[in-house]
Amino acid sequence: MDRDEALRIFRETGALLEGHFLLTSGLHSPQYFQCALVLQYPWYAELFCREIARHFEQAGVETVIAPAMGGIVVAQEVGRLLRVRAIWAERESERMTLRRGFSIRPGERVLVVEDVVTTGGSVQEVMELVRAGGGEVVGVGAIVDRSSGRASFDVPFAAAFAMHVVTYRPEECPLCRQGIPLVKPGSRKLPTS
Repeated sequence: MDRDEALRIFRETGALLEGHFLLTSGLHSPQYFQCALVLQYPWYAELFCREIARHFEQAGVETVIAPAMGGIVVAQEVGRLLRVRAIWAERESERMTLRRGFSIRPGERVLVVEDVVTTGGSVQEVMELVRAGGGEVVGVGAIVDRSSGRASFDVPFAAAFAMHVVTYRPEECPLCRQGIPLVKPGSRKLPTS
């Protein structure tokens, strides 16, 4: 997908936010991709997820899995496009787990998908979960790769589009020093002090 077209869609839907954000990784950033605002439009969900599905259509994918919450719609749409089952992992006691009767068969070929990849931490956790169940991870797909090459996986990785976005460790964050309020727009809670 053309990067300019992807950014136009994110801006048009209000999904590219500017401010001071706490990312799931614990890093801070002046920009945040709220993919849910894009994915609420099924035609955009199909457009972005088709890019992911296209990369893995020859990989023999049997199941698509995503970390909840952000990746659920991505898994559903990529699974639909590949005509395979779509499931998700949920965080329980700080660990990714399979609930709701979901399981992985030994030898099952699984594609892990996510809405946004920054460090790849959640994706790595889901990959470990799949492998612990005996599954074979055949690839990783994302709507947005904002890792600037920092996220690396031991399987093929494809994103609908990539964008370099500045991130800061909390102790080095200039936005904190300026007193700009920190916002956590994702699905995890802000840490309590």
